[in-house]
Amino acid sequence: MAKYKTEKRKAEVGERILITDKHKNETRYKNGDVFKVTQRNRGYVWSEKAVNILDYEYEVIVGEHTPAPNLDEMSCDELIALSEAVMKALRTRSYKNGYDRGRFGVEIGAPKSDHQKRDEIVAKAKEDVKDRTCDDFAVYTYDFIVNAEKRTVVALRKLFENGRVISKGIAKCAPTDCFNAHIGKAIALRRALGLEVPAEYLNVPQPTEVRDGDYVEHYVGTEPMVVSSEDKFPPIDKPFIGLAFVNEYRGMFKITDDSRAEGGA
Repeated sequence: MAKYKTEKRKAEVGERILITDKHKNETRYKNGDVFKVTQRNRGYVWSEKAVNILDYEYEVIVGEHTPAPNLDEMSCDELIALSEAVMKALRTRSYKNGYDRGRFGVEIGAPKSDHQKRDEIVAKAKEDVKDRTCDDFAVYTYDFIVNAEKRTVVALRKLFENGRVISKGIAKCAPTDCFNAHIGKAIALRRALGLEVPAEYLNVPQPTEVRDGDYVEHYVGTEPMVVSSEDKFPPIDKPFIGLAFVNEYRGMFKITDDSRAEGGA
């Protein structure tokens, strides 16, 4: 495979891309192929060879070599414009270096908590599912079966034209871990697609802060209760407990489900 400097992001029209994570069923190209993007769509791009490529299959090639300008052949106005561009680049780099040093110092002084790390992984899982389910929506559809009581998520990949299930993946939360439907969806979907599951999805830190919408259980054993902030009307169709009360007696409760919008037990 050719050596390129790349970035993992969505490509724009005119940029060149390197295929790095070809879908297992794709036969029109292979890992290592390079294309130029001619059109940008939601979830995929078109290349100059009239091939549509899913966003997760490629990385954007950056920093390619361009010929140095011939200063002897440039006009006075062109030399002035070039000088201004160089000065602007130097100022931008200087600012960025200073910012990075400052940010590095902050990160060293205040490392991320387990809860912050979990929030970031949940956000990544949501984006992962969004990107992969909209990439090939014209060919496949996806159904997710979330069972918070059994602490499982099943992902079904179906043909768009007839709804036939062609693959499925299953994610099951360990009994001692906090269930999260978003992480479960990402794991199950990757298994349905035959993709590797990132280690961070399988070893996500447990939550340490109780939030509105979480489900908790008393350590002596109770049915799951949804946490409700005291400044809003509590749910009427499920057992609930006040957020302030749980925080006051935090040692008496364990968080069993922090999916929130995805539903609890």
